[in-house]
Amino acid sequence: MSTARRYLASEIYRSSAVVLLALVGLFTFFALIEELDSIGPSFTLLNLFYLQALQLPSRLYDLLPIGLLIGAILALASLAQRNELVILRVSGVSGMKLLTMLWIITIPWVLGAFLLSEVITPAAEIQSSEATIALLGKAGGGRLESGYWFKEDDAEHGTRVINIGELRANEGVANVTLYEFTPGRELTMLSQAREGYFDKGSLILKDVTETLINSNAVAALADAKAPDTPITQVKTLPTRVLRTTLTPERLIARILTPERMSIAVLLDYIKYLKNNHLQTERQVVALWRKVAYPFTLLVMMTIAAPIGFMQTRRGGVGGKVFIGILLGVGFFMINQLSLNIGMLSKWPPWVTALVPNLGALFLALMAMLYLENQHNVRRFMQVRSPWSKSAV
Repeated sequence: MSTARRYLASEIYRSSAVVLLALVGLFTFFALIEELDSIGPSFTLLNLFYLQALQLPSRLYDLLPIGLLIGAILALASLAQRNELVILRVSGVSGMKLLTMLWIITIPWVLGAFLLSEVITPAAEIQSSEATIALLGKAGGGRLESGYWFKEDDAEHGTRVINIGELRANEGVANVTLYEFTPGRELTMLSQAREGYFDKGSLILKDVTETLINSNAVAALADAKAPDTPITQVKTLPTRVLRTTLTPERLIARILTPERMSIAVLLDYIKYLKNNHLQTERQVVALWRKVAYPFTLLVMMTIAAPIGFMQTRRGGVGGKVFIGILLGVGFFMINQLSLNIGMLSKWPPWVTALVPNLGALFLALMAMLYLENQHNVRRFMQVRSPWSKSAV
């Protein structure tokens, strides 16, 4: 049994590695072609290769489930074509035992996917964002034309809104605008800083211009006449130390797609959003999807099993691989569709994350059971059919 499992593992690992290498190379090539227009005096071809290399873990993260599915189908179909699976079945190994062996074979892939999801991909995404900022002066993610916006409570139970116009490497920021409100939502101070950086729970701002707004400014403006005293005061400071709950990790989390964060960073960011009364639905759904991601690999292997176990006369290796590609693309589309519909319809996060996997797993198990007992099913259908001889 262990010999057969090792042989199956070697075939599946080899086929899956080849498929993943081909898929990652193909998508990387397309990305390179798409970004060629960005090449210029300040952004060379070598810089483009560097950015694409940093995006390889994220690309592998996205393609791993479908790559494992196609690789497993390719390996199992080749074994079936050479009648090696028939030899295993004749030796007393049932279809469900073979499926159990495939699940055990998938465990190293699950562990690798967890490492990729929690360590490699988040680190590569952060480095890619910093490199993009340094080379192109821009970053993707949650950036608006006006920059990045954050909201939090201050020590006086008021509200503070922070606008960061530009992110820099080494935890630096630039073009910072700070709006400070009273508990009654009245603006009391507007601060603008040329640049700043994070240091031990504080945001150190440099070249700060503060505009203090008098508490009776609204009443003075309502009188429609010039006030006796100025309603604003402007002063400049070389530096200002701002105690804030915003951290470099939360700043990066604002940029990254929630699925690209590690679970620890995602939990911290969800806590930050809840404490500041901001929406967390997208991040909570992403947390459930990250938890379900390793389980998706088991689902892919379960889908591959009935397709690979079909006899060769029902379709060659090419036909089975084509079916696997269709199923993989269909599963990906359904997964994305459930995410969008779940967000719009306010479904529970676990439903959005787990139902597509559970549905695919159920259908694959039903297909496996049918292949295992197809002769009994056909005999039962013939007996129950009104046109069968026994019914006459």
